[in-house]
Amino acid sequence: MSEFVIVPPTVPSVAVHGQAARFPLRRVFCVGRNYADHAREMGHDPDREPPFFFGKPADAIVPATGTIAYPPLTSDFHHEVELVVAIGTGGANISTEQALEHVWGYGVGVDLTRRDLQTIAKKQGRPWDWAKGFDASGPVTALHPVSETGHPDDARIWLSVNGEIRQQGSLADQIWSVAEVISDLSTSVALQPGDLIFTGTPAGVSALKPGDVVEGGIDGLDSFRFTIGATAR
Repeated sequence: MSEFVIVPPTVPSVAVHGQAARFPLRRVFCVGRNYADHAREMGHDPDREPPFFFGKPADAIVPATGTIAYPPLTSDFHHEVELVVAIGTGGANISTEQALEHVWGYGVGVDLTRRDLQTIAKKQGRPWDWAKGFDASGPVTALHPVSETGHPDDARIWLSVNGEIRQQGSLADQIWSVAEVISDLSTSVALQPGDLIFTGTPAGVSALKPGDVVEGGIDGLDSFRFTIGATAR
């Protein structure tokens, strides 16, 4: 007799560059307003309002390739390209000096956002779940072990739509470094192997429509290309 009353779901996972084995996902954390220029374009003061955290379901993470359906319930669907950190060693109250020892690897992701739903949620003081945590809202490239990439801290990060650059910046522009993000997050929750962290996006976020070809990457790490499909049913 099974110990579960229904068939348990498949463990969400992300591909690993050059390996058949995959990186299993536990939780997905995202940093808000971690680039000053993006904070300003969203109407906030980065000097007064430090970054904060929100989440996505682990099964919202999909490969950053092929076709990704335009989601329902929105007419203002935005892209946000980000450095993604994969946690390999857990811990709580991790010091900034030791934080990078907990990193397994890095990838490039896109925090897809139903901006109109986010705007409504902000005005009503409600959570952002429907704006950030819908199906396929987190395309991610294959992860690269830190032994291959080191810790990228000043590489160019970029995204284009139909060949036109929309977002471009440097990881050095982050308000909080990867080490600081890990350290701060670990004071609120005990990080565990399999956790994924989206570390924020530079300015230039804007709307996507069906048929758009989205490309982007981080120099020296990885790149991606996917197409926005018809509205999901």
